[in-house]
Amino acid sequence: MPFEIKASEKAKRTVNPIRAIVDKVLAGPPSTCPLKRIPLSLGDPTHFGNLLPPSLLTSSLQDCASSHKFDGYVPAFGCPNLRKSVAESFSSENVKYTDDDVVVASGCSGALELLLTGLLNPGQNILVPKPGFPLYEVIAVSHGCTVKYYNLNPSDNWNVDLNSLESAFDSNTVGVLINNPSNPCGSVFSKSHLKQIIEVCEKHNTMVIGDEVYGGMVFEGSEYNSLAEVSAEMGGTVPVVSCSGMAKQYLVPGMRVGWLTFYGPGLEELKGGVKSLSQVVLGACHLAQEASSRALDDGCEEFKKELNLKLQTQAGALESGLKGCHGLTVIKPEGAMYTMVKINVEEFKDIANDIEFTKMLLDEKNVFALPGTCFGIENFFRAVYCAPVEMLEEAGVRIKEFCEDHKM
Repeated sequence: MPFEIKASEKAKRTVNPIRAIVDKVLAGPPSTCPLKRIPLSLGDPTHFGNLLPPSLLTSSLQDCASSHKFDGYVPAFGCPNLRKSVAESFSSENVKYTDDDVVVASGCSGALELLLTGLLNPGQNILVPKPGFPLYEVIAVSHGCTVKYYNLNPSDNWNVDLNSLESAFDSNTVGVLINNPSNPCGSVFSKSHLKQIIEVCEKHNTMVIGDEVYGGMVFEGSEYNSLAEVSAEMGGTVPVVSCSGMAKQYLVPGMRVGWLTFYGPGLEELKGGVKSLSQVVLGACHLAQEASSRALDDGCEEFKKELNLKLQTQAGALESGLKGCHGLTVIKPEGAMYTMVKINVEEFKDIANDIEFTKMLLDEKNVFALPGTCFGIENFFRAVYCAPVEMLEEAGVRIKEFCEDHKM
């Protein structure tokens, strides 16, 4: 009898919905468009070579490798230097972290996986934003759990619809995930709005999970406030576990260094569970952890300031090009690396939805953007503005031509 080795039930449940949608966009014969592809779909800030990590981080990584002091195994939940650096970097007058409050993981996505594995039991759910990053649902469903959605309001700069948030809670809800600054929206919540969100969580006696991997990546006129800091200002009664890392703020997603920080009451058992789970895989590379520690200790403030200015300039170039496009409504990005653009499908003669729009745009103009359906919202597309300005300007020209070709 031939072998037929079955996959586990967890493996069968682990499906990223974005794949099926993108496969539909990419289906069919390759584009015959002679223009060079402009990928506005990539969330990797390093892809184009115009955004480089701080020189201190690069030299630190070289020094660590040359010293041979960091060739060995690392403690399961993170090397002492990095945990200390994270604790000090993210502490404030109101929020005091110790290295015991930090767990290091393989990237921010690995940190999220650790946290949700430690938190969720089958049948429970977490509340996640819509539109939002699909990984939250992938992890929850993989563990036999579910997500419930609360809406972000595009007519209010993607602020949380508080009524939608209130109505999403049920007896199985164990956490509310807040992503700020936002992927895919490029929005940044004000402190007053974060307080409103935390008030709702306090009312329902539910912890906050902060996806803050883009923390600090904000543009002029906006201000980043950490969820732990806001909770502390409100009395510190709502526990907050935040996920962050080096990938986006320091432009090194390939280094796979992320972490969790635990703040507030009632988290000791969860923290212990996450630390136990971290022993399954020994976290991020030791060399990368040590180099990251040095960068965090330095702060790299000038680098961060320059990065935000570059991203704001690039965002402005893309926004300017898209503003003149027939049938599109641009919502001004405030931070991170993304913007969500509304497709007014009723203004096009032969485009029914966001999947058709992005597929046809790829086929005809070789500009690749992700349909909003990937992130849980129809008739939008997400564009990444990490490319050089001239490429973003060219994308704007092509998209404008495309919209003119298909307008009603």
